[in-house]
This record gives sequence, C-alpha cells and structure tokens, in this order.
Amino acid sequence: MKLHFEECLHVDNIGINIPASDTEIWNFAFENECIIVTNDEDFMNFSNMKGFPPKVILLRTGNQSNAFIETLLITHKEDISALNQSDEYGVLELF
Repeated sequence: MKLHFEECLHVDNIGINIPASDTEIWNFAFENECIIVTNDEDFMNFSNMKGFPPKVILLRTGNQSNAFIETLLITHKEDISALNQSDEYGVLELF
C-alpha cells in the first residue's frame, strides 16, 4: 500500500488509544491533515455535522480482505486524489 499511498497510516500505529474512539480518530485526522478510510458510517455523519476536514472515504463493500481493500483503493487512486484536492466534497463512497 505504501507504494501507492506513501503517507498511509493505520490507526493502531498513530499513538492514540487502542481501541480508538471515533472522536479520537477524527481529531487525529483533523490535526494531521489525514483522510479517514473506513466502513463506519459514523464518520460520514461526523462530516455531515462538522464539515471537513478531515475528509472521509467510506467503504461500502462489507467485510472484505485487506487485499481486496488495497486493490479497491488503488483502482480509485484518481478519485481519492480528486477528493483530497476538492474544496466542495468531503466524502467519497467506494463500492
């Protein structure tokens, strides 16, 4: 994954409580200019209530393997880049 997304971080490796609360993840992403990649709709709700940043990639794939998710993200790399650069959109849903 680092080959395609050089600055990709996993929540278990960013120095916050494990398990991390949604609020802790949101605040870390806000403070560190990260995009949250999740299948948890709570983050889309946060974005709707609080706005962005941080931006959210919501995976609508159900439970899938890491390899499947990696391929999905790589396939949508241009869409993710467009989300990152957008001033209008804060959520990208991937199916």
